[in-house]
Amino acid sequence: MMGEIPPCNIRIDKEGNWYYKEAPIIREDIYLLFNQHIVKGSDGRYLLHIGNEKCYLEVEDTPFVIKRVSLRTDFKILLNDATQETLRLDTLRVGTDNILYCKVKNGKFDARFSRPSYYQFAEHIAYDEDEDRYFIPLDEKRYYLEWTYD
Repeated sequence: MMGEIPPCNIRIDKEGNWYYKEAPIIREDIYLLFNQHIVKGSDGRYLLHIGNEKCYLEVEDTPFVIKRVSLRTDFKILLNDATQETLRLDTLRVGTDNILYCKVKNGKFDARFSRPSYYQFAEHIAYDEDEDRYFIPLDEKRYYLEWTYD
């Protein structure tokens, strides 16, 4: 059928690893190129869109995974696509199985914290007994964590 978008036969696991027909994509140049061309379709599914070619990706959780967190004057995150950005604390949320997420790429995508990055970040989480809530203190402001279960 004309105009139908096919599957890519590419799967992204919950750790941000890419597979083509279950074989790991290990060439860094290809992996980084593909990461630069992820778009979210109107149906909420992820597509690989390069030039005039489009295909659907199979994404286990999120296409972007936070690999490292560091604090200088603000929190910097390193993503699985080798890009760095400032963590938007106002987008933090805790999902099913207590997995921590935030928005990345100008708010276009969710990113999942990897276990190591979660532990790096967890050192900065505080508890507000009066509110019975957890928060991140930064610049004399409290950014409360929101629990959402999809």
